[in-house]
Amino acid sequence: MLPDPIFLNVHMYGVMIAVGILCAFLTLFCLTKRKGVSAKFTDFIFYNGIASIAVGFGFATLFQATYNYIENPEAGFRLGSGMTFIGGLIGGVICFLGVYFIFRKRYTTRLYEVISILPCSILIAHAFGRIGCFFAGCCYGKETDSFLGVQFPHLDSPVHPMQLYEAVFLFVLFAVTVYLVMKKDFKHNLSLYLIAYGVFRFLIEHVRGDDRGELVGFITPSQFWSVFMVLAGVAMIFVMNHILVKAAQNEKIS
Repeated sequence: MLPDPIFLNVHMYGVMIAVGILCAFLTLFCLTKRKGVSAKFTDFIFYNGIASIAVGFGFATLFQATYNYIENPEAGFRLGSGMTFIGGLIGGVICFLGVYFIFRKRYTTRLYEVISILPCSILIAHAFGRIGCFFAGCCYGKETDSFLGVQFPHLDSPVHPMQLYEAVFLFVLFAVTVYLVMKKDFKHNLSLYLIAYGVFRFLIEHVRGDDRGELVGFITPSQFWSVFMVLAGVAMIFVMNHILVKAAQNEKIS
């Protein structure tokens, strides 16, 4: 683990975040090129993605500050007390869709044509981000005597390296989504991502050792949003089927 700066004021957490974002955009450009998406629309997704990432970081901080305030109002509402991925994802998606619908008339390509590529980019960035969490010593699991246990400097006992478990899951899901979109022309990668990660995140919350807080009864904030992700993923299957059928009908008419 490298919680201290590796040089100047640069931490491995930040390095991994940067690597993840770089890989996300490389994935975007590679897959859109292989699928024949116009360079103009790919550039639009790229710049929209940059804006969405910036907004996502803000939402990640805002959500965590809100959770902390709900759990301990006496401490006051304080930004900068941590980040939560799901909060960042929600904010980033809202920004991305908002910008897309504002400027969509400028492009002939439609979002549904490339939407199965976007989860691939998110997954690779998220996976490297979790490796960054490992180096930072956050998002760890419960105490364990297993050979898999890791001793973090700020903890008294070895714990499950949940960050690495999650990173492995995300890398595997990334490989699956890339295969499906490239080899099978699969149109439901977004639903696959939302459902798979929603279920996974809900379950691993039971093994997380850091304080996750409580939002609704014994449900943690991440578990609450995980349920929402699964429901959204199921709904997206029907939405995408409707869009694809309508697009096929329009193509026949034209």
